[in-house]
Amino acid sequence: MPTANQLVAALCLAILGAVVAELIKPQMPEGMDFGHFTLVAAALGLVTGWRTIGRKAGRGMAINNGITGVILLVVNGLLVFGATEMLYRALDRRYADPIEALEQIVAIALEYALYLTDPKVIGVLVAGAFISGPLTEFAYRRWR
Repeated sequence: MPTANQLVAALCLAILGAVVAELIKPQMPEGMDFGHFTLVAAALGLVTGWRTIGRKAGRGMAINNGITGVILLVVNGLLVFGATEMLYRALDRRYADPIEALEQIVAIALEYALYLTDPKVIGVLVAGAFISGPLTEFAYRRWR
């Protein structure tokens, strides 16, 4: 059953995902085709917020829920974008076998994680965690 706290959590993390995606774009190599990078990051935030922070609201651990949601958003984003890049490379026949391709998902995700070490990106992620959790908790208490 959809609730207001799930909607607020989904919107908070969707906005956070889109903002972080836009902050990361200038750091990526020149000539990189981003496609629907921002929209995919926002969609991941939407789903992650709905399923994690939104469901845990009302237990009195607002900051913890926000931090958990942001960490899951980052991990899910790295894995999704790593898998996408691996598929592009696999279509170019860069891998000898499927196991090598699957191993590269983690390697590519760790490579992309280096772009998250920018102080602005870290600041936005931390602020997003400290805002999204309490906002979701407020929505839970306000619109039960």
